[in-house]
Amino acid sequence: MIPSIPQPRALRLVYGAYVTLFFIYLALPLTVVAVFAFNDSQFPSLPWNGFTWNWFFGDERPMIGVFHERPILRAIGTSAFVAVMVVILSVAVGLSNAFLFNRYQFRGKSLLYVLMLLPLVIPGIVLGISILVFSSTLANGLWELAGLDLQILRPGLFLVVLGQFSFIATISTLVISARLQKFDRTLEEAALNLGASRLTAVRTVTVPFLMPAIVGAAVVAFLMSFENFNTTLMLVGSDAPLTIAMFDRLKEGSTPLLNAVSLLLMLGSSLLALVMILFQRRG
Repeated sequence: MIPSIPQPRALRLVYGAYVTLFFIYLALPLTVVAVFAFNDSQFPSLPWNGFTWNWFFGDERPMIGVFHERPILRAIGTSAFVAVMVVILSVAVGLSNAFLFNRYQFRGKSLLYVLMLLPLVIPGIVLGISILVFSSTLANGLWELAGLDLQILRPGLFLVVLGQFSFIATISTLVISARLQKFDRTLEEAALNLGASRLTAVRTVTVPFLMPAIVGAAVVAFLMSFENFNTTLMLVGSDAPLTIAMFDRLKEGSTPLLNAVSLLLMLGSSLLALVMILFQRRG
């Protein structure tokens, strides 16, 4: 609906009702999850047995809280470690790709760009299986030929980072490229005319201009890595990230502990998104 064009009152009411129902549909499951994180019961469902903080701070079973549940804390640490590694790799490669596709002309550029976008259209579980099959085949071949057993090619955190990086780097590239296309290259030329080297001009002029996009790409990469499930499930080893640990807990039966973890994730994601928005506005 275009606001500048007069619309019948009935159509505006229908449109408003549709938008309201849409946001209720989005918010209601999250609200239910958040509310039952404070339910004084061992089950995340009705009836409501009273308000409690035990699912966050409780230190005695059966109502042990998130901050005293060592397996959950260990899984959060594992997810944070994987996410940081993915952020470093994705932003570095995304920045390089942005300059490559925006500044240079070479044979096969269009094909390379399509290949760069390809991981976005491949289902995550297929991507994970493909990486697992390739790495396992390579590891088995090295063992048979040279008796060399490379554990990094077996399911574990290295493959998890590699699997997530394979598609998150593409998103980082697109985010940074969109900002780089708006850059006025005459500013670099002015720096060169003043005696700066090409690298110094990029470091002191171009990169500060790209910083909002770099921060945005880093936040998006962190969030996508932290909540990734499909690709991670195919590549995980003994050290399970949070999504896999929650999935394993859910198979045993849901408790408000998982609701408390989910609420903390929602708050953390919202805070990172707010930081990204504020930083981009400042930039």
